[in-house]
Amino acid sequence: MTHLFLPRLLVGLATACALLAAPAAQAGRSCEAKPLTARGIEQGMNLALRTSQALDAEHARSGARVVVLARAGQDLSQYQLRYSHLGWAYKTAEGPWRVLHKLNACGTAEGSLYRQGLGEFFLDDLWRFEAAWMVPAPALQAPLHAVLTDPARSTALHTRAYNMLSYPWATRYQQSNQWALETLASAAEPGVSSREQAQAWLRFKGYQPTTLQLGALTRLGARVSSAHIAFDDHPNEKRFSDRIETITVDSVFDWLERARLAGPVQRLPT
Repeated sequence: MTHLFLPRLLVGLATACALLAAPAAQAGRSCEAKPLTARGIEQGMNLALRTSQALDAEHARSGARVVVLARAGQDLSQYQLRYSHLGWAYKTAEGPWRVLHKLNACGTAEGSLYRQGLGEFFLDDLWRFEAAWMVPAPALQAPLHAVLTDPARSTALHTRAYNMLSYPWATRYQQSNQWALETLASAAEPGVSSREQAQAWLRFKGYQPTTLQLGALTRLGARVSSAHIAFDDHPNEKRFSDRIETITVDSVFDWLERARLAGPVQRLPT
């Protein structure tokens, strides 16, 4: 363990204690209460440190101050998905990277926005200790940074009503990845000031959500047992044919590269 890593790990240990005493929030991970282990804290903080170093190197090379950053909080391989949650990481004037992302309070149907350090972002019950990010195109860097660092603009399209499987083209609910994508639309297009306009821009730019094949029994079980899952915003013709469309990290990554709005995916396993 290097001297550079030790202070950050101590900060992470203090943060872990605070998180244990605070109400749990989640996005893209299990809501099951599990105590943080020393090994998990070390792995999470190590991943955060290495991610910070990689992002600093990218900043020095290209000047990028914003990346879309993902983590693997759940095993979603049965749906052919690799990552479960993303947020916007931006470089602060002071130097460190911060992450702005939406989390759901466990056991509720509400979500809130959080500004966290990389250590907090990866200090979680992760399924796989891996970071993945994409660097938005140069033309998007300044607009995104301006939105993300402005409290009013970064929350303008936020909806508290949370649904983990919210329909991408409706506004009744909003899941974490959906907020991130709609916020991108508001930064990229100055005329976007509502969620409806953001979704129209995403359609125009060719975004395609992930379609999950969920049968009636699965949907019923999820709705009954989970406050943060609903299906009543999905069109009947799709819902009753077991086609649930929602915004996933993998679909966002695919679209950003296809639309040439960001560079290729970069990954950092432990």
